[in-house]
Amino acid sequence: MKPITIAIDGNAASGKGTLAKRLAAVLGMAHMDTGSLYRLAALRLMEEGGDPADEASAVAAATALSRSYRPEDSDNPDIRTDTVGQATSRISAIPAVRAQILELQRNFAMQPPALPGGRAPRGAILDGRDIGTVVCPDADIKFFVTASPETRAARRHKELQSKGISVTYDAVLADMRERDARDAGRSTAPMKPASDAIMLDTSAMTVDEVLAFALGKVREKTGLMPTE
Repeated sequence: MKPITIAIDGNAASGKGTLAKRLAAVLGMAHMDTGSLYRLAALRLMEEGGDPADEASAVAAATALSRSYRPEDSDNPDIRTDTVGQATSRISAIPAVRAQILELQRNFAMQPPALPGGRAPRGAILDGRDIGTVVCPDADIKFFVTASPETRAARRHKELQSKGISVTYDAVLADMRERDARDAGRSTAPMKPASDAIMLDTSAMTVDEVLAFALGKVREKTGLMPTE
């Protein structure tokens, strides 16, 4: 039976990652945080002493990642450093790297890896910014998760403060709005809802309410029920 694919797109700090992880856990599905992939490739490149400006080295790192990727790799805190972030911005602009990462994402959706303990997954959930429009346009169900800029800025500000990072709410809000503009205005795969995506505004919802809403839609669309 063809594995079920759930695509979850949305703005930064909208709650899409939290929803994707919780859905995957209760539905028995594999989860891919696609936003981490370029960072993982950049980290691999740096660990091997490669130059982010060298296309061949960058493509080799992305290719190696596609062969060894595990969902838990996305939890590596090393990919969140500024140095890795700078390298990421360079290699993500290389078309051949983007093609390799796109192939990795599609292969994950078609052949999701085994879950912890060796359990067979019922499908795959991918979250990002162009999953429903570019990566998996034929996904069984698509969500586009959003929230007001003010709500998302407050969430990110709280997260940064918890990590001991000193930054003002106004600065986070300004950065959030600039990022939204870049995501929506870029020429390659601009962030926008798929025409058949289910819109989900989390501004006034708790994480449990968001999960309950999504589970209801998944059940309506696919018949899939929680395993827990």
